[in-house]
Amino acid sequence: MNDEKLFTEFPPVTTEQWEATINKDLKGADYEKKLVWRTDEGFQVRPYYRAENLENLDYLKTMPGEFPYTRGVNTHDNHWDIVQEVEEADPAKANAIAVDALKRGATCIAFNAANVNNDAALATLLHGIDLNVNGVQFNHVKSYLDLMKSFVNYVETNNFDKEKVQGSLNFDPLIYRLKHNKFWKSAEEDMKQAVELIELNGCMKNFKVINVNGIVLHNAGATIVQELAYTLSLANEYLAFCTEKGLKPEKVASRMQLTLSVGSNYFMEIAKLRATRLLWSTMVAQYKPECDCAYKIHINTVASTWNKTLYDPYVNMLRSTTEGMSAVIGGSDSISLQPFDVAYKESDEFSRRISRNVQVILKEEAFMDRVVDPAAGSYYVENLTNSIAENAWKLFQSVEQQGGALKAIEEGTMKAAIEESCQKRDMNIATRRYVLLGTNQFPNINETMADKIERIVKDENEGLKTYRGAMAFEELRLETEKYAKNNHRPSVFLLKVGNLAMRQARAGFITNFFGCAGYQIVEPAGFATVEEGVKAVGEAKPDLIVVCSSDEEYATLGVEAAKQCKAQFPNTPFLVAGNPTECIDALKEAGTDDFIHVRVNLLESLRKYNQLLLK
Repeated sequence: MNDEKLFTEFPPVTTEQWEATINKDLKGADYEKKLVWRTDEGFQVRPYYRAENLENLDYLKTMPGEFPYTRGVNTHDNHWDIVQEVEEADPAKANAIAVDALKRGATCIAFNAANVNNDAALATLLHGIDLNVNGVQFNHVKSYLDLMKSFVNYVETNNFDKEKVQGSLNFDPLIYRLKHNKFWKSAEEDMKQAVELIELNGCMKNFKVINVNGIVLHNAGATIVQELAYTLSLANEYLAFCTEKGLKPEKVASRMQLTLSVGSNYFMEIAKLRATRLLWSTMVAQYKPECDCAYKIHINTVASTWNKTLYDPYVNMLRSTTEGMSAVIGGSDSISLQPFDVAYKESDEFSRRISRNVQVILKEEAFMDRVVDPAAGSYYVENLTNSIAENAWKLFQSVEQQGGALKAIEEGTMKAAIEESCQKRDMNIATRRYVLLGTNQFPNINETMADKIERIVKDENEGLKTYRGAMAFEELRLETEKYAKNNHRPSVFLLKVGNLAMRQARAGFITNFFGCAGYQIVEPAGFATVEEGVKAVGEAKPDLIVVCSSDEEYATLGVEAAKQCKAQFPNTPFLVAGNPTECIDALKEAGTDDFIHVRVNLLESLRKYNQLLLK
């Protein structure tokens, strides 16, 4: 047998050699500016990583199922629960939807329990569901104590094995305080319920009665670091309160669940979930629990609604697919993906099936439940995990040093920090640094959605508000749709002259730009002369004229087009596609009203033109 190692003909390449080659290819350009990614989370990401970058990561020496559980608690497979959210509030109707979903691949149901206010209603809701096999989550509960009493009674009456019952209550008074600027009753009374719920729970160790909703922070605009750090701080508030009331730390920790977002930032989301387990173990270790169960936090992930869009809604299916993959690879214990139509209507059988089947495919066809911690050893993911953990831990410590999560909520510092991040994210969308496909880039111009909208959910709470990043653009486009019902749709004429490649590139840019507001784009093949183009403008009678050419030709063709258009159509705005700095003054003098280029704030510009044209 030949014992020679594979690829021995390829000599090792040192980091210095890689760097030398990279700097040569950059030809003097700034390495940091060109290749180093400065994340919203506050740290830098290099263009590549090597084995030497893993040398100081101590947790890599552990196996899955070992402290600090960065690599997960499972040792034999990558099992997770497929959660089907059921929005229907009527117990009988919700039960029918749930039973059908369980037959079709779901393994856990997240119920809207707003109308479950007695034993009979709970029995109706859970009829035909085997709690020894399938988990249940209860959201929108009006009285958690009453529901918990009914649930314990239901489990005992129907002889379910309490050791096997799994699921959760969405009990989180601190997040309620953050969202509503008030507690349900008072801080002391609401927090005391945590103790009572844990005591009522008894030996149902897999049923969680405190659910820390990090997802709310994400959907309000928080960064990944903020979501993780603040979630840990909120969880620590519950741990500290309950242990001060006499409960053992392991009993409290083992009855808690973290519900985190999972967004479209694929690798960062994988790393976030791994960092969550690392930091949870680090935090809980300070309480010196007597049982390892305290370290094995149950992570429930819910796909982001922040990035879901009204227009081009089928793209939401793609978003949910990558989000589901991130959650699976990151080691989530239960996963709920959003229906693709979540932005404008309640889910129906089709949208629920699609969101559920994404996970079924990941299990049954991609076999992603077979491999424990599939991201392990990836130089990139391991370093992201470490960077997120380090930065989130610093923020967590800062919150604790200043008095903890409750104080940060009451003083408004947590809300203010998230809103600051939210403004940065909004600006990135407005300037297209963050792309929402179909909304602020590559829109389907002829798509209409106004008649399909059944609901647009807006957070009217007085505290931290959740929202979707696309909403500002959607409002603009809906304005255009509304106007076009009784008027003509605003039109943009592309006057293409000169260099063929440049005029086509800039015509595509302008099409995307004004298409985001739903304007009609009039795009002839192009013109040999300015006179031909101006004649076609007169025949089309557009609301906006945009000349598309090269920077060099704007000094002649652009100036001439501006003069002729302004002479013949003085009330029609004349725009230039691009930012030809050397001849801007000449273009302005000829009558140019505006310049549209990549540095323009897309949202502000479209608002300006909507105000001008939708009269």
